[in-house]
Amino acid sequence: MKPYSEACERNQQPILEVLLKEFASARTVLEIGSGTGQHAVYFGRAMPQLVWQPSDLPENLAGIAAWLQEARLTNVRAPIVLDVQGAWPDLEFDHAFSANTAHIMSWPAVCAMFEQLGRRLPPGGRFALYGPFSEGGHHVSESNARFDQWLRARDPASGVRDLEDLKALAARHGLALLGLYPMPANNRILIWAKASS
Repeated sequence: MKPYSEACERNQQPILEVLLKEFASARTVLEIGSGTGQHAVYFGRAMPQLVWQPSDLPENLAGIAAWLQEARLTNVRAPIVLDVQGAWPDLEFDHAFSANTAHIMSWPAVCAMFEQLGRRLPPGGRFALYGPFSEGGHHVSESNARFDQWLRARDPASGVRDLEDLKALAARHGLALLGLYPMPANNRILIWAKASS
């Protein structure tokens, strides 16, 4: 039985509308934390001109593979193991995407993700990061504040990340905030770009 996320079902079309614009020139996209695999199938089917590379921790690969086996998309690769704090596989990609990961990861893991993307994205390459974010130390909604409390009670290393902290982190690794798109349910897509110089 394939894993299923209702949240993925709800957010995939709004996310796709942004990716169609921001990833128009993409050839290969690395998805970090593919979760159930629903996004890989949906985005891969909608953007047949690019190659989509799903990745996640080992325990999630079978579920992702189940979605891909059913979809039979030629432009979506088999999922690979990726622990952002571990050794990254040797692969080339020009854009990256991650949904609902930064608030689940520890802050050191978020730092490792940005460090590696800063190293590996080519000049002009983009990183689209979807999820809830606070801004200037304040939550953008009461529901996000409650979600942040729930996350930190479950795992003190997790939590909704602040935009200013992410901008400072990204800048250290040659990534600049190119765009911010409001999404349903008080989420955002942040578009980061690797410096061209």
